[in-house]
Amino acid sequence: MLGNLDNEVVFKKAFTDKVVFQCFVKDILGFEVQVGKIETEKRFNPKIGNIDFELDIYAESVDKRICIELQKVQYDYTFDRFLHYFVMLIAGQQQSAKEYSINQTVYQILVMTLPYTLKDLTGRIITDEMLITNFTTRNASKVERLLYRHSFVTLNPNHRDPNTPQPVKDWMDFIYESMHNPNNPTLNLQNVGIKRAAELIEVTKFTPKQLAAKKSIEQARNAKIVGEEAAEWRQKVRIAKEFYTNGASVEFIAKGLRQSIEETQAMIDLTAENDRKPFF
Repeated sequence: MLGNLDNEVVFKKAFTDKVVFQCFVKDILGFEVQVGKIETEKRFNPKIGNIDFELDIYAESVDKRICIELQKVQYDYTFDRFLHYFVMLIAGQQQSAKEYSINQTVYQILVMTLPYTLKDLTGRIITDEMLITNFTTRNASKVERLLYRHSFVTLNPNHRDPNTPQPVKDWMDFIYESMHNPNNPTLNLQNVGIKRAAELIEVTKFTPKQLAAKKSIEQARNAKIVGEEAAEWRQKVRIAKEFYTNGASVEFIAKGLRQSIEETQAMIDLTAENDRKPFF
């Protein structure tokens, strides 16, 4: 049985392994890299920019020419936030540089474990399995000049695309199966990195301390979900009461809330019973 890669403890157990990390980077970015120390909860001192941000998993190549940041995102921030992290990694090199030259190429890989709620600038919800953001420079004739190699990749196994390269798709399957089919996952175990990662996150391989931390995260997440569901229900009650007070029919309100007439009537009855005392 696999541990759920949506859990921070499980994710870090898999991807802080050097073999797994290097295989993953090769399959996602398309080149081999030998990394030195792999750090977690990476912070920079002194701080870069105005935000004291923290990186889930961070490593530099042994030749100090490449730095790679791997971030698991359980819920959506905004792409602006991701861009901030990315740019700050580049800007951070100026803390020790004697000139303005940027000696390291920065790669950032974001793994989203929930379907996007993010929108692009036209207002459309993002539904892509793989997004690649590069710095590109073109002249007036639209001829590209290669000045920078910095790039960040956003991955989401919840949105499938037949055009996703197979090595990337294998990792997306691995992450998705760990979340939705942990007891009998379908994996490409011919991939050395995936095979090793799957062995590392077998539930029997976790120490008591790791299991306790894993359970703590799951409990906190469940509490958050319950809290969000309660907040959503309270909002629906407020809407039902407001529309009903202003003359809307129960049927009209139910249709707007996308729920049954019985549920809507119960909400209205509940607010009527509590009109004489604070409801929230």
